[in-house]
Amino acid sequence: MTRIHLIRHGETAWNAEGRIQGHADNALNELGRSQALGLRQALAHLAPVRVYASTSLRARETAELAFGHLGVEFVPVESLREIYLADWEGFLYKEIEQTHPEDVHAFRHEPHRFNYPGAETFAQLQARGLLALEEIIARERGGDVVVVSHGAMIRTLLSHYLDRPLSRLWEPPRMHNCAHSILEVRPDGPPRVVQYADLTQGFGAGE
Repeated sequence: MTRIHLIRHGETAWNAEGRIQGHADNALNELGRSQALGLRQALAHLAPVRVYASTSLRARETAELAFGHLGVEFVPVESLREIYLADWEGFLYKEIEQTHPEDVHAFRHEPHRFNYPGAETFAQLQARGLLALEEIIARERGGDVVVVSHGAMIRTLLSHYLDRPLSRLWEPPRMHNCAHSILEVRPDGPPRVVQYADLTQGFGAGE
């Protein structure tokens, strides 16, 4: 059995400000570094065979702080980056709420309908994320594997394995910074979500 540990990156200054990141590259802030070091302690029992990380700086820093001391192979994966949000990136959410209220409403409340010009849809995000994750699953043959990525990306992946439509993308639990989710991959069945943002129960396709 392979256990895929899906971890969101630590906090950045833009997270704290409510500023849209997407593909923009930002380092962890002091709290984000502390969160990653806390993850290192919380997951000290893990002996991952490999660590995969989005090529975004915030994900790579989180991976290095939490797992860099283990001496395992680190694999950067471009396709694990966050949803691309075009010319929204760099603006505060409250600014975009004023200029594009209908698009922001779709993003937050009808994610399956979000289709802003130049940006990725959530279906496109999910498709590229699943392709990357399926390549990782095909490569690994047991043990613990770490994947450090982003909030929306991880939600779309978990939604797929929970058989949950993208219309329900933002339902609880909250995908907080350094949230830890687990996907179990067994040879005798489909991958199964056994932990969602640190919770081991209270979620699922039938809830």
